[in-house]
Amino acid sequence: MCGFIGLWERHCHEPGQLTCTATLMADTLKHRGPDDSGVWTDASVGIALGFRRLSIIDLSNAGHQPMHSASGRYVIVFNGEVYNFGDLRRELEEVGHTFFGHSDTEVILAAIEQWGVRGAVCRFVGMFAIALWDRRERSLILIRDRLGIKPIYYGWVGQSFLCGSELKAFCAHPSFNREVDRGALSLYLRHLYVPTPYSIYKGVFKLPPGCMLSVRPDTAPGSLMPMPYWSAQEIVADNLANRFNESDSDLVDQLDTLLREAV
Repeated sequence: MCGFIGLWERHCHEPGQLTCTATLMADTLKHRGPDDSGVWTDASVGIALGFRRLSIIDLSNAGHQPMHSASGRYVIVFNGEVYNFGDLRRELEEVGHTFFGHSDTEVILAAIEQWGVRGAVCRFVGMFAIALWDRRERSLILIRDRLGIKPIYYGWVGQSFLCGSELKAFCAHPSFNREVDRGALSLYLRHLYVPTPYSIYKGVFKLPPGCMLSVRPDTAPGSLMPMPYWSAQEIVADNLANRFNESDSDLVDQLDTLLREAV
């Protein structure tokens, strides 16, 4: 399953405190990743990423997270699986990329370096939640898969930005106020769940499916705007507009190919 946290203490550059807080937050997700753990920090900007790993694809240390890209520009924590990473790896090897392990995480980083964040994500087939730190641009990018199979929560605690796979990770932050959002509580009583983008806690949100979110040093609390990279409505509208361009047998063949690739 795996789980991750992200922490951007923009006014705290004390390495020990940053590492301690990130470790406490990540350890609340041990049930999601009992096999390995890791924390990476850059105290010069106050950023920390933490991870709990359930080893599945690459059982070696080559799959350890947080993971750095080959150039050193990106640091990633990633939950889920990119099913077509083998095809992407072969494509990347053809243009000069080399790999040291066999994890899809390493392929994700190489793909982002080759095609950019949006270009790479649009090629991924799978279920994933990603927190990516861009050391050059000093930006933290959150990405959720098209259908929202893997969760990402995010929010502000004062001037500190938090993100993670579960709300209990937020509760481990010493400054987090567990104030219940009464509007979200009302939605829960109506629907028996808290719909996206809300969470049960005030000021904490779920990243919508098929969206990315970028946080920069000048990003102010309350100004975050998730940006979609994929829309089911657009796909349906496009297919309806072009449905007479292909025969029924061609469409059935396409569906059969997609199902065989996905399963």
